[in-house]
Amino acid sequence: MHNKSLSELSASLHNGEFSSVELTQHYLDRINAHNDNLNAFITVCDDRALEQARAADEHLQQKTAGVLAGIPLAHKDIFCTKGVLTSSASKMLSNFISPYDATVVEKINAAGMVTLGKTNMDEFAMGSSNETSFYGAVKNPWDTNRVPGGSSGGSAAAMAARLAPIATGTDTGGSIRQPASLCNLTGLKPTYGRISRYGMIAFASSLDQAGPMAKSAEDAALLLNEMAGFDERDSTSIEHDVPDYTATLNESLQGLRIGLPKEFFGEGLDPNVAATVEAAVKVYESLGATVKEITLPNSSLAVPTYYVVAPAECSSNLSRMDGVRFGHRCDNPKDLEDLYTRSRGEGFGEEVKRRIMTGTYALSAGYYDAYYLKAQQCRRLISNDFKEAFDDVDVIMGPTAPTTAFALGDKTDDPVAMYLADIYTISTNLAGLPGMSIPAGFVDGLPVGLQIIGNYFDEAKLLNVAHRYQQETDWHQQTPAAFK
Repeated sequence: MHNKSLSELSASLHNGEFSSVELTQHYLDRINAHNDNLNAFITVCDDRALEQARAADEHLQQKTAGVLAGIPLAHKDIFCTKGVLTSSASKMLSNFISPYDATVVEKINAAGMVTLGKTNMDEFAMGSSNETSFYGAVKNPWDTNRVPGGSSGGSAAAMAARLAPIATGTDTGGSIRQPASLCNLTGLKPTYGRISRYGMIAFASSLDQAGPMAKSAEDAALLLNEMAGFDERDSTSIEHDVPDYTATLNESLQGLRIGLPKEFFGEGLDPNVAATVEAAVKVYESLGATVKEITLPNSSLAVPTYYVVAPAECSSNLSRMDGVRFGHRCDNPKDLEDLYTRSRGEGFGEEVKRRIMTGTYALSAGYYDAYYLKAQQCRRLISNDFKEAFDDVDVIMGPTAPTTAFALGDKTDDPVAMYLADIYTISTNLAGLPGMSIPAGFVDGLPVGLQIIGNYFDEAKLLNVAHRYQQETDWHQQTPAAFK
């Protein structure tokens, strides 16, 4: 069961080959068998999942079920889920039971899908390796001594080990695409505003975007159909028609114009990763695409720009977590200042504190113009680079990450080295563009991802480009030996 695609699972459920309860129990059993080794889930919703599965089976029997009804999935623990612990992998929210559902959860529930549980992540989505979680590091199923990537590392590990057929993630600077690359998955970050952020615990509001993490582009398209759409409760949600993302998956790539940014293939890129990506591009040429070198001259500014903008926004967003209304509260505070100071000091981890302090400094009187305003100006330059590039090409391709998965603990003492793990993904978030990572091969037994970037609201084109590649290759079907 666990190696079937969403389309195959849907067909089996609708044909009565097995029930949603049987399918859900199969995945719950796999989680029970493997999660202790991977630490992919924070919360497993056994009773709730089986209740949802029974409800889905009723609709399936009555022939009133939708395409994804009865199919289980895992939610990143950043999405508020009514009646379920929603911690964002932080001690600060380790006792927070959400009183409402995020829009993403609401939409997926309405589709009749089954929530298996909430996956581990970097604390408040701040990290590139899933080692900053209050609940401990997540391990990569391809090599449990290595990281799965972050911040959506729990969803990535759960998917790679086939503990769930599909999962949600969020991407602020690469947090869907980078773990997808390190764990051999298809991960899509849609255009900013394409999916509602309502009920998604905010890190950096102008960068955060939810998206699907899947085995294939076809699976990602099916879940995106349910996730996308305007939401009046989210002021950053964009009112834009939602196509059927599966309708154009098989369109020809004849004449597709691919741009390869020279800045993505320079110093810092593992030569073996580069060779793997170049081999993937050759497949596209065989399908009728043309390739040209392009330049994104301001891409070198992406990391420093991001690490001003994102911490500034996180310092503002996390100011509400003060031990007063919800979340962690220190014991026996002497006064209000002591309550604030100790609750936040005890509740937040080191990386979150580092970013709050950086952001507060960048926004402080006398430094706003020098740092935050300057970063926003650089952000515009980065966005303009993409705009000019898309005058000449249809999609941009390159590596998702500079290396394969690195060892646990390898970069925890060097924040800058950790930040550079997202060097190829960050610029897409700064520009608000859609991007995805798809499996492109292996180096020394570890997965390599190909990144595909599109113009605004070009998710259907990206999925088409990814799907046609996956029809020609089988990298996306490879599973870690221990979890087959």
